[in-house]
Amino acid sequence: MNEQLHQTHTREAFYRRDRRSVALAREFTRNTLADWAITGRIDDVLLCVSELATNAILHGVPPGLGFALRLCIHRDGVLRTEIRDSGTGDLRKVRTPYRDLDADNGRGLMLVSMLADKWGVGERAPGKVVWCEFVVGYG
Repeated sequence: MNEQLHQTHTREAFYRRDRRSVALAREFTRNTLADWAITGRIDDVLLCVSELATNAILHGVPPGLGFALRLCIHRDGVLRTEIRDSGTGDLRKVRTPYRDLDADNGRGLMLVSMLADKWGVGERAPGKVVWCEFVVGYG
C-alpha cells in the first residue's frame, strides 16, 4: 500500500454551471487519482463523476451558481466521490435511478448504481449531496 495513504486524504474543486465543467471535473478526478497512485476502477470512477456532474448541471444547480466535487480516499482503500449542489431537486427522483429504458436519457444514476460499490443521496442546506464509493487498488 502506498505510504502516503495511511491516512484519509481529501481534495475538492468548485465548478460553474457550464457543460464544460463536466470535462474539468473528470480531469480533476483523473489527476487526483494519479497523485494518490490509485490504479483500480479508474474508468468506473470517471464515468460516475461525469454522470453526477452532468446531473448537477442539468437538474441541481440554479442559474448563476455551481457545484462542488469532493474526492476522499480512506485508509481502508475506499474512494468516495461527492457532488454537492444547491438545487432544490426532488430527492425521491434521485433515490430511484431506474427510469423508462426506452427513454432517450435518464440512465445516469442507473449506471452509477451498477458501477459503484455504494451510492446515495443526502440533504444539505441548501441542496443535496449525491455520492458514490469504490473499493480501489493502489500502485
